[in-house]
Amino acid sequence: MHRSTWGVVAAVVVAAVLLVAGVSKLARQAGWRAESTGMGVPWRFARLVPYLETTVGALMLVQLQRHVVAWCAVALLAAFTVLLGARLAQGQRPPCACFGSLSAKPIGPGHLARNAVFIALAVAAALL
Repeated sequence: MHRSTWGVVAAVVVAAVLLVAGVSKLARQAGWRAESTGMGVPWRFARLVPYLETTVGALMLVQLQRHVVAWCAVALLAAFTVLLGARLAQGQRPPCACFGSLSAKPIGPGHLARNAVFIALAVAAALL
């Protein structure tokens, strides 16, 4: 497979992840508000997250400025990962609000590993 094809595949995978995450939060806004508060994120910021996820995901899916948008995805995923890491370092394990109603399991090291994979895919989408 050609190098740029790998970038497209990586972008589609990251796009799907972001779209599922954003849409699941939008579908259950009251639950998302409670979960984000449990993660220690003020609602004035948390309420923007589903819109950021769906926008970045949609742009990546249609490959519009893929390389630039992929770096936005890296930044977004890195911010989520830092937040998860901070909560874990503080000994907190609130329910994961990563995929809205699709994920209620308490956060743990597996969430950090999963996000590392998503970040690596987003970097691949940006560079390939």
